[in-house]
Amino acid sequence: MSVDVEKLAMELDTFDLVIEGDSMKEKLVELCITYRLKEDEIVNEWFAFSQTRNIPLTRENLDIFEHEKLSKRPAKACPAAKKRHHRAPIQDLNTLEELIQAEEEEENLLDSYSTPGRAASQKRALTTPENRLSKKGSNARSPRLLFSPASFSPSATPSQKYASRTNRGEVVASFGAVRGAAWRGSGGRSTNVQLLTAPEVSITKPFKYMFQKLYDIREVLNYKIEALSLSLTDRHHIEDFRPVAIPAQESVTFLGQVACDSNGKLNAKSVMLQGDLEHSVGMQVPVDLSELKEYSLFPGQVVALEGINSTGRCITASLLHEAVPLPFHVPNTELKEEEEVGLEGLEPQMVVVACGPYTTSDSFTFDPMMDLIDAINRDQPGVCILLGPFVDCKHEQIEKCQLTLQFQDVFKQCMKGIVEGTRGSGSHLVFVPSLRDVHHDFVYPQPPFRLYEPAKEDKGRVHFVSDPCTLDINGVVIGVTSTDVLMHMSAEEINSSQGGSDRFTRILKHILTQRSYYPLYPPAEEMNIDYECFQSYAQLPVTPDVLIVPSELRYFVKDVLGCICINPGRLTKGQVGGSYGRLFVQRQRSGESPRRTPCLAAQVLKI
Repeated sequence: MSVDVEKLAMELDTFDLVIEGDSMKEKLVELCITYRLKEDEIVNEWFAFSQTRNIPLTRENLDIFEHEKLSKRPAKACPAAKKRHHRAPIQDLNTLEELIQAEEEEENLLDSYSTPGRAASQKRALTTPENRLSKKGSNARSPRLLFSPASFSPSATPSQKYASRTNRGEVVASFGAVRGAAWRGSGGRSTNVQLLTAPEVSITKPFKYMFQKLYDIREVLNYKIEALSLSLTDRHHIEDFRPVAIPAQESVTFLGQVACDSNGKLNAKSVMLQGDLEHSVGMQVPVDLSELKEYSLFPGQVVALEGINSTGRCITASLLHEAVPLPFHVPNTELKEEEEVGLEGLEPQMVVVACGPYTTSDSFTFDPMMDLIDAINRDQPGVCILLGPFVDCKHEQIEKCQLTLQFQDVFKQCMKGIVEGTRGSGSHLVFVPSLRDVHHDFVYPQPPFRLYEPAKEDKGRVHFVSDPCTLDINGVVIGVTSTDVLMHMSAEEINSSQGGSDRFTRILKHILTQRSYYPLYPPAEEMNIDYECFQSYAQLPVTPDVLIVPSELRYFVKDVLGCICINPGRLTKGQVGGSYGRLFVQRQRSGESPRRTPCLAAQVLKI
């Protein structure tokens, strides 16, 4: 089938549409050939699709158009093929649900043209002998039907170890006031969820990656050193920094980034200090830590070292200066008096936090996710922050390619089950992607999910955000990342402490003082970082009131430098159940001092 590009452009010009770039031309031609459409047919299809959603003609929107519109059209076949293939297609659970939903929509359309009494008498619910509807009826479908794996998994057997767990709902970590049985929210009725940063400085759509140069990476790393040097000089009253490779017989201060002298793990004998471009032209010098009584270092950490460098080839450090965290968020304008009165009576907001995977490693039945949905419907939190992976690349059935559906379709069904299953609670849903999501872009920072389009009634409460991101929930700032930065930094950090400090507290302090969601450099092997976007979107804009850092390591809730840090754990661990978190937050009244943490209480409990 041949496609005339000029004719295609003329058809688009009829609706004042212009093709920008060769990639869009190639995409339109590809769609015409793949779905056997003529030039005027595909333009008419696109115009109808774009007008209902009010979206422009872009390459990303063409992908959405293909997934949601063209891929669902019946395939065209030649007359001979129609005669040969006269048998009805085999339907699975998804297509049957779509057929039932389409029939219900047709009935509703016909009912709108008839009188109310006649429409009520004609409408009949679809039932089967095995599954009859109750007389009361219900518009909401059970989440357990929405998550049925029969159509995409070869094995629908629930995990026996998960089903036989005995510690359901057990509280394993807590912070703040003891609320007892009062863990119940308002269902999102008075909740406002938005990004703290403006859309123009946040990741809201996919971007091109894998095109970065070493020169650009160097500029990003040097900019990080220069930015933190300002806080170091102000905090520790440092007058000037000396080049790291110039001999200094008396005690001076050196500025740089901690590095390792080899590709192995950092240790006390392999520490290097890489200077900045302004003072040290990026040169590296070994560091002797024998005179330091206490230190905690990791590769990529920006520090100021006080000591001597008698030969210019080794710095003997006597004092370590670390950076300080950013200030907490303060609104730009004071609230009006009437708003202050409303704020004073505002109920605390309940937030539920859970991190995938949402299936056990030996099954694809989403039983843990269904139990979480039951907890959401029971407690009715204002916000549910759900972090990936949703379709885990490390799942046994995905690694062995045993699923019968595409990963994107499994993800859509998962999203549909969560959104429709929690519709009765009214909770806001915040979805954060993960690098382990097999269907999504493998890059950090990671753009939001884009495959699933929620129903019109759910759009106001469903939010797709990037990893990492900083949320503003009724004036409370919550930092979120699905990347296991705790595990990565724990494997690289070295320390010497006389008091035996807590490892988690040290790492969390590093995250806050280095002002980055991922301060480690070089990153872990499983990370794929785009440093140009990393500099723009993976830095802490302020010190958050609450920091969510899920990890494979043990769950906890800690107060670190005034920031409440919570590791809710993962919802499943292998074949057994894991944990999730919940917290109550309430914004402090404007102008009230001293500052108190907005987190009133927090818990980590077993699923």
